[in-house]
Order: sequence, then C-alpha cells, then structure tokens
Amino acid sequence: MNCRIGCAACCIAPSISSPIPGMPSGKPAGVRCVQLTVDNCCALFGDAQRPAVCSSLRPSREMCGNSQGEALEQLTFLEQATRPHRP
Repeated sequence: MNCRIGCAACCIAPSISSPIPGMPSGKPAGVRCVQLTVDNCCALFGDAQRPAVCSSLRPSREMCGNSQGEALEQLTFLEQATRPHRP
C-alpha cells in the first residue's frame, strides 16, 4: 500500500516521543506536526533530521483504512490502546 497523498493522519494522531525540528520535546497525540506543509506533506521527507520513527512507518490497510477519516480514527484508537497506563 502507498501513502494517501495529503492524508497526514500519521503526522497528527499519534504521539512521537523523539525530538522533531521545531518540536524538541516530540509531538503529543492529536497535534499536527510542525513539519507538515499546508498541503499535508512532510517538509522533512528524505532529510536526515526526520525522526527514525517517522521514516520507519509504513502504510497498511489496518492503519490507514480507506480514507483520511478512517486513518485518523484507527491511529487515534491505536494511540490510546498503546499508551502507558498511569495509576
């Protein structure tokens, strides 16, 4: 599967704990990455500054669904299901 151009759900829904240029503490879940362009493309794509977690992410039907809306729902669900539980 290829990325849906302009989707950017993986740059919005999940948290990213590693530093990102412009976001030195990482990115909270549900927050748009500062490296997203106005047309929802990664300004760091192919750049060595792009976090390894972003470079290693691969689209899949389970993660991306059939639309940007489904991708946001799926990734939000996965983010919530995998976040550490705090007492």
